[in-house]
Amino acid sequence: MTLLQEFPSPESYEVTGQGRYDSAFAVSELANDSFAAVGQQLARFMQAMRLSDERPPVSVDQRLASLWFGYSFAAQGWKLPSLWDPIAGNYRCKDGWIRLHTNLPHHRAAALSVLGCAEDRDAVTLAVASWEGEALETDVVAEGGVAAFMRSRAQWLAHPQGQAVAAEPLVHWGSLRPVSLRDRPQATGTRPLAGLRVLDLTRVLAGPIATRTLAGFGAEVLRIDPPGWDEPGVIQDISLGKSMACLDLRDDAGLARFKDLLAEADVLVHGYRPGALEGLGLGLATRDLIAPNRIEVCLNAYGWTGPWAKRRGFDSLVQMSAGIADTGAKWAGADTPTPLPVQALDHATGYMMAAAVLNALTAAATSQRAASARLSLARMAEQLAQMPQRFTGPKIEGSRPEDFGSHIETSSWGPALRLRPALEVGTTQMHWDSPAQACGSAPARWSDA
Repeated sequence: MTLLQEFPSPESYEVTGQGRYDSAFAVSELANDSFAAVGQQLARFMQAMRLSDERPPVSVDQRLASLWFGYSFAAQGWKLPSLWDPIAGNYRCKDGWIRLHTNLPHHRAAALSVLGCAEDRDAVTLAVASWEGEALETDVVAEGGVAAFMRSRAQWLAHPQGQAVAAEPLVHWGSLRPVSLRDRPQATGTRPLAGLRVLDLTRVLAGPIATRTLAGFGAEVLRIDPPGWDEPGVIQDISLGKSMACLDLRDDAGLARFKDLLAEADVLVHGYRPGALEGLGLGLATRDLIAPNRIEVCLNAYGWTGPWAKRRGFDSLVQMSAGIADTGAKWAGADTPTPLPVQALDHATGYMMAAAVLNALTAAATSQRAASARLSLARMAEQLAQMPQRFTGPKIEGSRPEDFGSHIETSSWGPALRLRPALEVGTTQMHWDSPAQACGSAPARWSDA
């Protein structure tokens, strides 16, 4: 069994639909290839598990794949909250631009502490203007916040972290070990992942996309958040098909309950930076002891080697760091940062994580050995930067009514429509068994427990 290392070639899957994002980068091409990676790995898994007599063909709807890289959820008769808090955004500094990510209260407090100003956008603008970008970035990060100075591609590739990331594989495999898959008699060609237990320890945005994708083919996804956690404006998009539970992993009782859940899980997906799980008493040796037959896939923002391997980050920040926003500005003839039209690094990494889970499951099914996979947003940025643009045709300006299914999704917040699925694997189509649910709305247990 060959371990997944790269995206499929465009010639290896069928494409329907048309449309493309207008960008300096191959965003729609990346969307197609990301969905195709999931489809091809699912097809191999279905054949290995004898859920299909032969390997099913893979078909990607180009327009829908691009739209799923945006927002799949359309509220009906009510308004979604804003994705961003009032302080988050790009600010001009003495020598360029910096982005502050302040959606989380402790990240906002860190930035304001360094700047020494009031929680007011005008005050932040004035304070940032007196700083050099790299110095402000360094101090905000040291304070426990998240920020990114806008670098050019040349500056990023010359930076120690840019060099480290460029040397990393797109999917890093390790910890090859014997894995015995649990019997899942409920799995069928229609729902090939039915009965698969996926324990989800991820937040905004790539990891939740990975687990949402697995849920779309029948997996039971149990997401664990800290008590009181929420992601306003985001959770509606990515909690589809999941049970949303809360546990405090710093509490003895919460940690013990999590270990019980892990012992019964088939897959663990997490977004913890190097060393973070060890700090919770969940180091690799402990995970191997509790759940020796699990498949494990994880991600971080800035890569797994180099001086920034433990740095917190988000898609919008990596775009600033890795030269994407700067390249976009030059392409658009703009004097402000110009990011991708969607958070493509998050989405592509999420789908590639789901493909890695399927690849590891196939390896376990065929060789009784599997490895753990690690991915990062920064390495996906390098992938995108190297991809040629091959699409022409109409530009995608946004979703249209016909892009959505007719089923009304009764989410925790109100009725909504969902984009039609972009991926078909033979006659197998993605669908979800439950609507999007709020954080903490489900008990921390598996459905058959």
